[in-house]
Amino acid sequence: MRTYFDCIPCFVRQVLDSVRLTTDDEDIQEQVMRQALCLACKMDLRQSPPAMAQKIHRIIRELTGEQDPYLQIKNRFNKLALEMYPELKEQVEASADPLETAVRLAIAGNIIDFGVDCVLEESRVEKIITESLTAALDMNALEEFKSATAQSKNILYLGDNAGEIVFDRLLIEQLPCEDITFVVKSGPVINDATMEDAEIVGLTDIVTVIDNGSDAPGTILESCSKEFRRRFSEVDLVIAKGQGNYETLSDTDKDAFFILRAKCPVIARHLGCEVGSMVLVKNEIEVCNEEN
Repeated sequence: MRTYFDCIPCFVRQVLDSVRLTTDDEDIQEQVMRQALCLACKMDLRQSPPAMAQKIHRIIRELTGEQDPYLQIKNRFNKLALEMYPELKEQVEASADPLETAVRLAIAGNIIDFGVDCVLEESRVEKIITESLTAALDMNALEEFKSATAQSKNILYLGDNAGEIVFDRLLIEQLPCEDITFVVKSGPVINDATMEDAEIVGLTDIVTVIDNGSDAPGTILESCSKEFRRRFSEVDLVIAKGQGNYETLSDTDKDAFFILRAKCPVIARHLGCEVGSMVLVKNEIEVCNEEN
């Protein structure tokens, strides 16, 4: 997915939110903003939005000296989600269709995204969870998802944000865990999950967890490690969580399901849905038939 003009104001807003979160020093804030605006002038709009975000957040970390500006936020939402986990697990196991309920909760967890919303109250998370259990969901896509995950022997689950990965755990526990490798970022970027977050929420106890060798808020394959790219090329199925993974992999030729909430107009328009919609969608692979 390319970068649209509407993404540019969002970049500026994200820079301002992030640098204010990191430091009160207005001189540093000005340096960050000026460098980010210079980058925006030169950005290649053919690239996905996370390519620009990766560069912006490297600048923020370099100029502020804070290697993980969102650490407190990540810890807060890991803790919140873990407190919710026992009750949510009971809901999943008691439901008529545990896998459907787990998918719905995984989508609900995608609300924990500080790249989109720098102010997220716990009550908002609770509200989204409740709404997700009855909100519209593509049931044909769900049936296709059930079939694909049952048949695949090698699944790569691309995680998104800290806290949210507890909701991913609920879904993973309804899938063949032995066939799943969960993927986190190799370094901090916004509130994306890293290996430390996966350990905190217990994901490392139930599945293999690896990092992708990148600090982009998505999965930019050319930015990822050689080992991750090899794994990506070899898997039967990819489950890609969140907007960043959709933005960077929507044109992948791998069998992939995208699980997210459409949280901005650009993504909603690209998906053909309303802002706030629950999304479970399989990528469309173009097959070229060669005539003999």
